[in-house]
Amino acid sequence: MEKVDISHHISRQFNEELEDIRNQVLTMGGLVEQQIADAITALVDGNIQLAETVIHNDYKINAFEVSIDEECTQILARRQPTASDLRLIIAVIKTITDLERIGDEAEKVALMGLHLAKMERPKNQYLEILDLGNRVRQVLHYTLDAFARMDTESALRITRDDEKTDHEYEGILRQMVTFMMEDPRSIRRSLDIIWAARALERIGDHSKNICEYIIFLVKGKDVRHISLEQMEKTALEKS
Repeated sequence: MEKVDISHHISRQFNEELEDIRNQVLTMGGLVEQQIADAITALVDGNIQLAETVIHNDYKINAFEVSIDEECTQILARRQPTASDLRLIIAVIKTITDLERIGDEAEKVALMGLHLAKMERPKNQYLEILDLGNRVRQVLHYTLDAFARMDTESALRITRDDEKTDHEYEGILRQMVTFMMEDPRSIRRSLDIIWAARALERIGDHSKNICEYIIFLVKGKDVRHISLEQMEKTALEKS
């Protein structure tokens, strides 16, 4: 596994600044993970209070994004970083944008939880949301771990597995359409489930984006909008 050395500067303070922003990203990521977990629990259990807490706490994620972004801007102005240092700053700025959007998707799940808590519960107790939610939460956890270790192999593996999330979401969509066709009374509930599932699927997409930034950070090559085969070649090639 190739790693980027961020502790090679003559200035000890510069090393500490770079390490600090990376740690802040991981702290922000941990908060986002918790938001996802709470949003899923709120929806599945019909917990209105927890759903409202998730919605309220979204401001904390927004504040993290603004704070880290400002610190990155100051480093760019003061240090004028180059090479891997510049890539780290760019990757951090892009990563926190996706983390903030993941937080927004968690808020949407919680909002759907508020709606569904007022309706009759289905026989399966929202098992489809629980399963998909657990999958994307685990994907984000592995993504943050790959970011912490600057692990391109793990980032590539997570990107490959994104298809599983898409297939699971498509399965929920087909199931809800069937329910609505068979029983028009289920339309409102089914639509809310679809919106929650869509939000969870988007969390998987944003995690995939972060994995692409990890490969860019380590390899110095932009792997967005290329085939998985090309990405794999870039991520695994020896420098």
